[in-house]
Amino acid sequence: MTHRRAVLVMLAVTLLWSTAGVVTRQLEAARSFEVTFWRSLFNAIGLVVLLGWLRGPPVLLQRLRSGGRSMWVSGLCWCVMFTAFMVAMTLTTVANVLVVMATAPLFTALLARFALHHRLPARTWLAIIVAGAGIAWMYGADISAAGGQHVLGTLVALGVPLAAALNWTLIQHDARGETPSDMLPALLIGAVLSAMATLPLAWPLQASGTDVAWLAALGVGQLAIPCVMAVTAARTLAAPEVALLALLEVLFGVVWAWLGAGEAPSIAVIGGGALVLGALATNELAALLNRRPTALR
Repeated sequence: MTHRRAVLVMLAVTLLWSTAGVVTRQLEAARSFEVTFWRSLFNAIGLVVLLGWLRGPPVLLQRLRSGGRSMWVSGLCWCVMFTAFMVAMTLTTVANVLVVMATAPLFTALLARFALHHRLPARTWLAIIVAGAGIAWMYGADISAAGGQHVLGTLVALGVPLAAALNWTLIQHDARGETPSDMLPALLIGAVLSAMATLPLAWPLQASGTDVAWLAALGVGQLAIPCVMAVTAARTLAAPEVALLALLEVLFGVVWAWLGAGEAPSIAVIGGGALVLGALATNELAALLNRRPTALR
């Protein structure tokens, strides 16, 4: 895959990822854990088809059986990410969830600093401080204006970047080993675990036929397909480029929710979100520019 094509693939990935909020707002009867159950179930079905096609059913089964601890821990991380994201969407606004998720690169940098002994440049520490100020601005208004629901939604949404940070750090650590694991089946493990964990909490199921159709589209088109596309593009793009392009999901998602569901972001979300995204984008862009001269030598 050429660099230009990989960038276009990541742009398509962020567009697909960003549809979750506006689609969730179209649901008629499905709520909270039931939303997560149906989305994870269809995600698992989509991944069985996609990974079976990419790896071949015998190879996929063999790797699921022989997968080591790293693959299963990664699967647990994906389970938390799949579950917390949709539950948070039912508790707070789309903009809140997406901006909180955008802090994943900073959590990853912090965890890599202590777990993998990566040195953090001063610009990353500055980005962490600015992003923290932005989040405090966003949710200070929510605490006083909306009671506990937005706060609970924020806490649930934080599970996504925290699990993502652990996941990416684990994958990096595993890649350094003598025999790296195939981490792609961990996506399927996470989807199955998420569906199994939320089914008892979602029972009795109340989703309408229209809801199930929307959630099937989410599971396959918003999650299974773009996740596989992102893994493919990440083989060509540098890590800072992937992180920078992934931030577009926040912008696309807020716009979709605004235009498709009438969910206009508040002034606090716009201001605090701008601080978070600006800090993240500046940090990742600086990392990318610092790498290019080295690559040309």
